[in-house]
Amino acid sequence: MTLTQLGVFVLVARLRSVRAAADVLGVSEPAVSRSLAALRQHLGDQLVVREGNEMTLTEGGSRLFGIASQMVALGAEAEAVVRAAQGAAAQLRLLVTSTIAEFIATPLVEAFAKRWGGQIETSSGVANAAEMRVLLPNRLADVAIGPDLSGDPALASEPVLRYRLVVVGPPRQRMTGPPSRWPWLVDPSGTDPDSDTGRLLRAFRVPEDRVRVFPNQTAAWSAAADGAGVAPAVSMLVGRELRRGELSIVETERTPVQACWHVTTLAPDKRPDAARRLRNFLGTPDAMQLMCAPGAGVPPSRFRPPVYVTIWS
Repeated sequence: MTLTQLGVFVLVARLRSVRAAADVLGVSEPAVSRSLAALRQHLGDQLVVREGNEMTLTEGGSRLFGIASQMVALGAEAEAVVRAAQGAAAQLRLLVTSTIAEFIATPLVEAFAKRWGGQIETSSGVANAAEMRVLLPNRLADVAIGPDLSGDPALASEPVLRYRLVVVGPPRQRMTGPPSRWPWLVDPSGTDPDSDTGRLLRAFRVPEDRVRVFPNQTAAWSAAADGAGVAPAVSMLVGRELRRGELSIVETERTPVQACWHVTTLAPDKRPDAARRLRNFLGTPDAMQLMCAPGAGVPPSRFRPPVYVTIWS
């Protein structure tokens, strides 16, 4: 029995899906299944079984879950204290939404690393709200920036930046009919029901067949500029396209929406020092400037595809 196997079990149990656990870990479903099978064989219990479309815990799995969660967390703490004793840089694992990853995460991480002069190594990954709620309490990530994750007593979620969510479309083209019939163009964060975009689509009662998902926000805006539909957008991120006349604001009865990005960590008494430092950094003028005016996104030479935080190393 290994910490990796216990970590896989915890993720499958929390997400109720082998596929979801594999997506979070950035590995194949067979890899997750093999790790789970090895733990089942060692303990002589199925631990999780399929019921309909979800995985549910057996009696043995229910009793193991709390202990396994603590062991995975303690494993992460043990690694951190040994690294500190060796004088190695602290590790910080950051989770962000796809929109933040596209425009803000890279310059923000670079500015944070520069401030601490190599004392902290930061890696980042893209996750939705449900994945963040699993990864943070199980010490598989340290900080999340994006939706409000209040409600879990193990987590502390605080507002970090307010913004306006608007709808943009092609210039000189008037949308007709109800918004529920418009073609909606979104980046991956639009598929998260807990995101501001997800809530907006739900408020308009937009059916799934009227939504197209693009690899990133820029691609969705480009399609909107070409007349393919409308796209939700953070007003401060889409400002350049609006000033150039490539896109225009589409007026709706529900927008603009006043929204907010939150920073979420473990509760203060459990929060790693590197997470505390990043939380404090996000309140500085430098960080605020980067979040409010990040420029035109990440240049191609500096772009890094989304990397999920993993427990496989």
